[in-house]
Amino acid sequence: MPKKVFCGTVTKAKCDKTVKVSVLQVYKDELYKKVIKKYKKYTAHDENNSCKEGDKVLIQEHKPISTTKKWVIVNSSH
Repeated sequence: MPKKVFCGTVTKAKCDKTVKVSVLQVYKDELYKKVIKKYKKYTAHDENNSCKEGDKVLIQEHKPISTTKKWVIVNSSH
């Protein structure tokens, strides 16, 4: 089974080796045909502390690192 990969924006980078990434999902409601934006925040592991707030990053599923961290930063474009 392939690992999930999401693209998002770093919203919080204050903790050591941990960042909060906000991922946008856009979908259309089947009944009302309205476009809906849904944001979800993921806690991701940043090994090198290289990410800053506002950076675009790719996160990938990983085995649990801590209670809430189950994602790892794969690629960050500054």
